[in-house]
Amino acid sequence: MSISFHPPRRMALAVFSMLVFAIVISGCSKKIEKTEDIRPVRTLTLAPLGAQVVTELSGEVVPRYESRIGFRVGGKIVARKVDVGSVVKHGQVLMQLDASDLQLSQAQAKAAAAAADSNLVLAKAELERYRELRSKNFVSQAVLDAKDAAYKSALSAHEQAMAGLKVQSNQSSYATLVADADGVVTGIDAEVGQVVAAGTPVVRVARSGDVEVRVSIPEDRVNAMRHATAVTVQIWANQNSVMEGHVREVSPAADPATRTFTAKIALPKAGSDIRLGMTATVGITAPMPAGLRLPLTALVNDHDKTSVWLVENGRVKLQPVQVGGPVGNEIMIASGLNPGQEIVTAGVNLLRDGQKVSILGKEGQSAGAAK
Repeated sequence: MSISFHPPRRMALAVFSMLVFAIVISGCSKKIEKTEDIRPVRTLTLAPLGAQVVTELSGEVVPRYESRIGFRVGGKIVARKVDVGSVVKHGQVLMQLDASDLQLSQAQAKAAAAAADSNLVLAKAELERYRELRSKNFVSQAVLDAKDAAYKSALSAHEQAMAGLKVQSNQSSYATLVADADGVVTGIDAEVGQVVAAGTPVVRVARSGDVEVRVSIPEDRVNAMRHATAVTVQIWANQNSVMEGHVREVSPAADPATRTFTAKIALPKAGSDIRLGMTATVGITAPMPAGLRLPLTALVNDHDKTSVWLVENGRVKLQPVQVGGPVGNEIMIASGLNPGQEIVTAGVNLLRDGQKVSILGKEGQSAGAAK
């Protein structure tokens, strides 16, 4: 029995099977729709010229006047009458020194004064007696002049001894340290048994009354502080209360360690509930300097030109700009932008002209005006 093969028929059957398979597959598949790429970005809106900038700084409530009190004489501390936090009155005793040596010096000065007083009485009597003898021509004029000189010397010695007695009396009184004003003790720098030199601070007393807030200002905010139009203070312990303050003092030089400038905000209407050491937030409102500023992250280098991405109707457009000088971490824009325009500040290197974007969060303020 012979078997015959027909290659053309086999090829036709294979082609027919492939066509049927393609028709079945095309009927089951759906057409894929092409979606537009939407890029998320962050933006800010340029503030108009003349807008107000609010800067918030953290500070500490401190007394306006704080005295570092020390003894006016040296000696050994034998008594301490106050503790940190003690409320003191004017003239109240704070500490005492061992006054034994001072009392001995005072007794010595008293004895010297008594001797000088006796010498003065004797010299005065001698002078009067020799004047009478001279009037009767019993003694010469030279002898009378000598007695007059002795009297004047005794008078000077008496005045010197009395002055020394007053000094030693004052020195003895300096062994007791008293408060120079009403206030509260904020620090103790020496303890009983310690020997201190004259003038060494041993007690810190904050005067009752005026308090203020001390803040540290970054270098780029010093001018805003100096030209503040309004200052508000909010105590962290009572955030529902906002007080008015005014800038009383701005340090002329930066702190060598922190490179910040210290400013003091006076609180004329501070209540008794504001205690020393509390944390406060100071809001400083100042006019924004002329010109527009942008963060450095908003700049794009396009064909050796500096540009930014403008957001208009949900799409971005490349806008060339002319930059000025730097201001901290920001750059001044000399030309190319207008107040009110919306600028991309993050994601600038992943955009293309005309691309649709979604805004993650508007800062709603001019660059350089962050709180």
